[in-house]
Amino acid sequence: MSDWKAIWRSKDLWTGLIFIGIGFAAVFFGRSHPMGTAMRMGPAYFPTMLGSLLVLIGLAVVLRTILKPGPPVDQLSFVKPAFVLGSTVLFGFLLQYLGLAGALILLVILSAYASERFRLRVAVALAVGLAIGSSIIFVRLLGLPIPILGTWLGGY
Repeated sequence: MSDWKAIWRSKDLWTGLIFIGIGFAAVFFGRSHPMGTAMRMGPAYFPTMLGSLLVLIGLAVVLRTILKPGPPVDQLSFVKPAFVLGSTVLFGFLLQYLGLAGALILLVILSAYASERFRLRVAVALAVGLAIGSSIIFVRLLGLPIPILGTWLGGY
């Protein structure tokens, strides 16, 4: 057994606890919908199965940490997660106004900025490729009613 202080400060412990929390939340919120069966899945089937797997993975990570603690948590940084979360929320708000292509380009560039290896050219190339691919797949092939260009860019 390891030192409890080292276990408590371990990055792996906190990662496992986050997995467990998100997994339980998925199972909890899926309860109000019909489950269905493996052959005829209901709306709760996927989140319940995925949440259950996430709880199991989290438990495995926590158990491994108890047996052999990983590296300690250094200093918590909220700036990088704020960029990723903020860009995702911004995507949801701007989808109507910029369309799928514009909002997705903004999402990718802003969330890539959170990386220490951020390169603007690479982020723009990735964002444009993802916007083109997503527009083709989701709007043209699947027929989802999402504007490719929003009202601010001359779309509908």
